[in-house]
Amino acid sequence: MQTAADAGDAATLLAAVPAGRRVALVDPRFVGHVHALRLGLTDPRFAAATVPGALTAQPEARGALLRALRRTTAAVGAGAPVVAPDTDPAPEDRTVPGRIAVALEAEGTAVKRPELGSLTATVPTDAGARATAESARDEVDDEAVRLRSAVKAHDGFFTTFAISPYSRYIARWCARRGLTPNQVTTASLITALVAAGAAATGTRGGYVAAGILLLVSFVLDCTDGQLARYSLQYSTMGAWLDATFDRAKEYAYYAGLAIGAVRGGDDVWVLALGAMVLQACRHVVDFSFNEANHDAVANTSPTAALSDKLDSVGWTVWARRMIVLPIGERWAMIAVLTALTTPRIVFYALLIGCSLAACYTTAGRLLRSLTRRASRTDRAAQALADLADSGPLAQGVAAVAPGLRGAFTAPAVALLGTLVMIGGALFLPYGSWLTVAAAAVYVLLSGLAVARPLKGALDWLVPPFFRAGEYVTILVLAARSDAPHAVPAAFGLVSAVAYHHYDTVYRIRGGTGAPPQWLVRTIGGHEGRTALVAVLAAVLTHAAGFTTALTALAVAVALVVLVESIRFWVSSSAPAVHDEGELA
Repeated sequence: MQTAADAGDAATLLAAVPAGRRVALVDPRFVGHVHALRLGLTDPRFAAATVPGALTAQPEARGALLRALRRTTAAVGAGAPVVAPDTDPAPEDRTVPGRIAVALEAEGTAVKRPELGSLTATVPTDAGARATAESARDEVDDEAVRLRSAVKAHDGFFTTFAISPYSRYIARWCARRGLTPNQVTTASLITALVAAGAAATGTRGGYVAAGILLLVSFVLDCTDGQLARYSLQYSTMGAWLDATFDRAKEYAYYAGLAIGAVRGGDDVWVLALGAMVLQACRHVVDFSFNEANHDAVANTSPTAALSDKLDSVGWTVWARRMIVLPIGERWAMIAVLTALTTPRIVFYALLIGCSLAACYTTAGRLLRSLTRRASRTDRAAQALADLADSGPLAQGVAAVAPGLRGAFTAPAVALLGTLVMIGGALFLPYGSWLTVAAAAVYVLLSGLAVARPLKGALDWLVPPFFRAGEYVTILVLAARSDAPHAVPAAFGLVSAVAYHHYDTVYRIRGGTGAPPQWLVRTIGGHEGRTALVAVLAAVLTHAAGFTTALTALAVAVALVVLVESIRFWVSSSAPAVHDEGELA
């Protein structure tokens, strides 16, 4: 820390700091909470940030900071007082840091202004104002605010009332011992994998241990995000690990339960794969709807207004959060049922609960879409096209086919293709080449569905229909085959493909767009993989070769997708992920 005599001296001192370091400019008369300064000066997600009386710049914003500081110095004089006349419009912009923040924004550099809530951050101009500011600061315990802010504002009922009251203190304990969120995330993954291993033993003691360990894993899963918010240790890698590990933990646990059930004489692999398919399809409904509407123009509807009104009534908020069976409620149900019942009952409960939740959320979104008079953007249409995951076959059809017109044409065509494909897999003789013909129709209709930009009111349904078409077809063909271990192999294939789809979502959310086209072409797109599995079922009828082929396909997809995903998320082009908790 160095003290500058005036604005000119501050410019000289900042210029001498090595280029790769973050710098901060703080008015010496600043009065406020330490955590207010943390929020303004240490959050790694923003190139520049400010609170009243303080400003920070990451290395990428250092040049703009120096230019703004020199312009301000030239305007007011190097030795001019740091407080401007009271006629200035914004009191928080009267200090040198405040003026520099305004100048940075005028130049085009985004400056984050974190919400401080009850925290104090100000630069008093006289003794009376200082006494008032110090009194306000002393009345608020910033550590209590910091702990409260570590918890997400919109968590589910179980997480809010059964986990967060103590997990935030675990987060603080970790912070004081120098542990990082990524280390806690990894511990959560390892704990969940041990839980899956315990479930795979197929013994009652193993099931009890699995249930307990799954809950411990969830506590750690909550702790890692709370630790990141408490200590402001955000990172792109951490956000990616947290998101992907959640899916890996849950689906690995499904596999552990299925293995344990087989050891006990009850084959529930079809139920396990069905639960994973249902959960993945629920997620893509969420993702597609949000991407289609988050930046739409005139994005209002009577249904949305009713939803907002219901959220103003306390008990309805928690009821609506619980009915969608979020991760906290879902994992608690899985853990308790694992310890007390059997894997088959666990999967029945999952399938019933998730089906009801899916009906509730999808019905609400359909109503919102039909009553909304929104104009969707090119960005939204591109996001839906990326989520559709169309491969070279569908893209080829789309390139030569005229775009189908009509408000609901794209989802109707996608639904028809999905029904043809799933119906063929279900009702045609297993191994029949008619199933391959159904796959050809699926490819054709998939291309027609995406031949025009997806800007219709219900076009967000296109990616979920495609996910259901691919995942359910793989499940049905594997279940109907006589090949040993075909369903576990199909579980591996769907896991690999689902990872690719989740990875696509996280990239779009980060603003970097979908994975590169070469990756989508290499793994065939949803229609190419579906057609290939149909051909393999026809060629390898009643043979163990079908299991081998599914396993090989799963390994190939997983290798290509994981290598590219890891390369992207550890690169400098990976997006920053913003995960805000409650306002401080």
